[in-house]
Amino acid sequence: MTSSASERRRPLRKYVIASTVVASALVGGTAVVATNADHAKGQQQRTDGLPQKTDTVRRQDLSSRTQVEGTLGYSKERKVNGGAPGTVTWLPDTGAVIRSNESLYEADGKKVWLMYGERPMYRKLKVGDKGPDVRQLKQNLRDLGYGAALTVDEEYTSGTADAVKRWQKSHGLRQTGETGPDQIAFAPSSVRVKKKEAAVGDQTGPGRPLLTVTGAEREVQIKVDVADAALAEVGTRVEITLPSGDKVKGRVASVDRSASSDEKDQGGGGQDQSAKVTARVTFSDPGRVKGIDQAPVTVDLQGETHENVLTVPVNALLALSAGGFGVQVVEDGKAREVPVKLGLFGQGRVEVSGSGLKEGMKVGVPKA
Repeated sequence: MTSSASERRRPLRKYVIASTVVASALVGGTAVVATNADHAKGQQQRTDGLPQKTDTVRRQDLSSRTQVEGTLGYSKERKVNGGAPGTVTWLPDTGAVIRSNESLYEADGKKVWLMYGERPMYRKLKVGDKGPDVRQLKQNLRDLGYGAALTVDEEYTSGTADAVKRWQKSHGLRQTGETGPDQIAFAPSSVRVKKKEAAVGDQTGPGRPLLTVTGAEREVQIKVDVADAALAEVGTRVEITLPSGDKVKGRVASVDRSASSDEKDQGGGGQDQSAKVTARVTFSDPGRVKGIDQAPVTVDLQGETHENVLTVPVNALLALSAGGFGVQVVEDGKAREVPVKLGLFGQGRVEVSGSGLKEGMKVGVPKA
């Protein structure tokens, strides 16, 4: 190989950095892209300009799928504070799941019942009151069968009071038609008790934590390099390998908008920390999910798929002096450079297109 031909090949260091977004999804999470030094190393013992090792241009379906480690847990964590002042007389066990219209805790011998809603129960509700908390209450009363004829709006009417009385009667409460934090606590969905923050006999009241709870549904939390964030967009389909080895389907439900540095295994020195975003994965069939809390799992991000495309190994790429990239095609005992346009990266290969490129051709790659 002549020196001029050698000079046309430039290291792909800039390319490696710029392409991390797509290339880091390759085997082992590491992008392997050939540099000029790699090619030269494999050609030092030849004098005919041919590479010592070649690979084949393939036509295949190429996917950008990648695997990341995740942690099996439960949905969003939150605190449950007391309602009216009193003495704690009962708390549910750790791990218990509390659903709508079930008792969440007890103060002064009186149970507080769970209903679903985003807004907290912060005041006593009565006829004439208006607001989104009234709407929440009316929705629950209708869903639970105590107010089938209720119009779900923000006005506490006499009909609302009648529905509240029916609900109070079912729980052995005094039928006043009014209710508040001493009877009802709102949460977005059913809850699972993660930790008790108080004990029987403690004083409780507004602002005093009683329980740390999570949602009852299982989820997986994953951390993805910022460069790979496009592979974990909301709605992305995934396959999760559980601790038992079972594989189940799921989807990315949410992705944090801000990134954080992963300090794990960095010794606290702050060096070589990679920025990551946290994503949460939910299951298509939660009933199939088994495994202890905080167990490690593997998540296969399916990514994008391009069908029936030409591909070459990533490390077959060369940076051309005129700009762009190419491959070294070997035919009839000769080597020539063919410019290529890059497409999808995945599985250690890259989609390429360009005139003079076809399936079955041999391309030079660095010798291992």
